Amino acid sequence: MATLKVTSQDVARAAGVSQPTVSRVFTPGVKVSEALEEKVRAAARELGYRPNTLARSLITGQSMTIGLIVAYLDNPFYTEALEKLSKTLKERGYNIMIFMAANHASDVDGVVHDLLDHQVDGIILASVSASSALTERLVDEGVPLILFNRGHSDKSLSSVTSANHAGGLKVAEFLVAGGHERIAHISGWQGASTGFERSEGFKEGLANHGLTPHAIVDGLFSREAAAAATRGLFAGGPPPDAIFVGNDHMAFAVIEVLRTELGIAPAKDVSVVGYDDVAMAAWPTFELTTVRQPANRMVDAVVEQLIAQIEGKSREAQHIEIDGPLIVRGSSRIPKGWGE
Repeated sequence: MATLKVTSQDVARAAGVSQPTVSRVFTPGVKVSEALEEKVRAAARELGYRPNTLARSLITGQSMTIGLIVAYLDNPFYTEALEKLSKTLKERGYNIMIFMAANHASDVDGVVHDLLDHQVDGIILASVSASSALTERLVDEGVPLILFNRGHSDKSLSSVTSANHAGGLKVAEFLVAGGHERIAHISGWQGASTGFERSEGFKEGLANHGLTPHAIVDGLFSREAAAAATRGLFAGGPPPDAIFVGNDHMAFAVIEVLRTELGIAPAKDVSVVGYDDVAMAAWPTFELTTVRQPANRMVDAVVEQLIAQIEGKSREAQHIEIDGPLIVRGSSRIPKGWGE
């Protein structure tokens, strides 16, 4: 036998309020008193009521859904950031719809077209790029787009990143202060603004002390490429005495190769520094010195900016860089007097 669907009118009768009051309680962003909200939600829980988000979207013209496109989730930074994004958007009344895409514009464009068919209210691109034709279509359709952890040459696109150039410069200063002279760099993919800017900051920091990188290898943000690069750096000739790795995901592979294949001890024989400060960086296995990407602040900035655009409060593109500290741990030599 079919079960009758509980309606907002049923909840209103059970709570002793009007039906519009029930609607206000379940409409994100609408303020009601705490006591009234608890009364209505208690009645809804008892009756098993669920608000009809489809009907509400037809009335308001908003789906209360944000589309997120990400190229890969191997890097733990993105899994951690995704969790924070989902939680923060949920607190603001939005759901998140996740799509995967290869890291080139044509594939991203196709995925965005699919998202538009789902009537999303806004789109976040996490470390992927979009074509100019796509961004023009989004502008025409009034769908806000924001880049997360990726810059873009098109300054009409809003973006939120860490201060990548400043982070690379901090690493150089730290390693030079530790007395290192043969400092190698296994960079992030140089086709991405994040990898390129970290490398540029690092090279500038070395140049400030009259140094150049001992070697630079594009690690492509890949564990396998970083592992191969590490083997190559120690295959012949003078080895590096320090390695700056473009993100933690690659740095873990570097440390594993040093220890398990080459018998080289991080910090004692060669300093290793990463970038991101994911949770694994603090594990005793790695104790990775790294630049922290302030994920909480980056997520908050993305959500605030995106919702402001959705609600029509702001259409002006913003390019936000959020600085993060260098977190010193046991994978690197600590300069005398550092942090005092």
